[in-house]
Amino acid sequence: MESAETGGPRPLAYPRSFFLVVAGIFAADQLTKLAAVDLLTSAYVPRPVLGDLLRFTLVYNPGAAFGLHLGSSSRWIFMGLTAGALVLLSRLYVETRPGDFVRTFSIALVSGGAMGNLLDRIRSARGVVDFIDVGIGSSRWPTFNVADMAVSVGAILLAWILWREDVERHRAAGGGDAAAAAGSNEPDAPVRG
Repeated sequence: MESAETGGPRPLAYPRSFFLVVAGIFAADQLTKLAAVDLLTSAYVPRPVLGDLLRFTLVYNPGAAFGLHLGSSSRWIFMGLTAGALVLLSRLYVETRPGDFVRTFSIALVSGGAMGNLLDRIRSARGVVDFIDVGIGSSRWPTFNVADMAVSVGAILLAWILWREDVERHRAAGGGDAAAAAGSNEPDAPVRG
């Protein structure tokens, strides 16, 4: 994408912040996974942290978030999907207007988390290391990790931002708001003279 002022490439939005967030999420994810594998020596055995509400349980997830599994090819399918998502995210980042910190931050969260889980898939056929286990009794959220949290928060934030941008584009293109659109369908008022 070119800059209107210079005719050259548009500067990236908050490049230092973007790469620091990506690297921070990636590092936090990998360090916590290494600690989980090292300290939680038995897989699938819960260790209470805050009673039953928060436990650490080492789980290897060969599928996607929340246990989505597509059979024996899951690893390769999700590696390909993640690589494609990272290409799309890089394009969204390059297209981000300078000064749009929230969009930059959301893309960085998703990218850092995606890279963390992708490395797990590349490194081991066992799957992604998950260890954060939240719930009450037998009602438990699927076990997750730092990367999953970053991807989830970033994706929700990014979806909201892209929706807002679409609404703004629609208004700028003459779409107006719902009240103006509704008012345009009313019959013309009689002219008094």
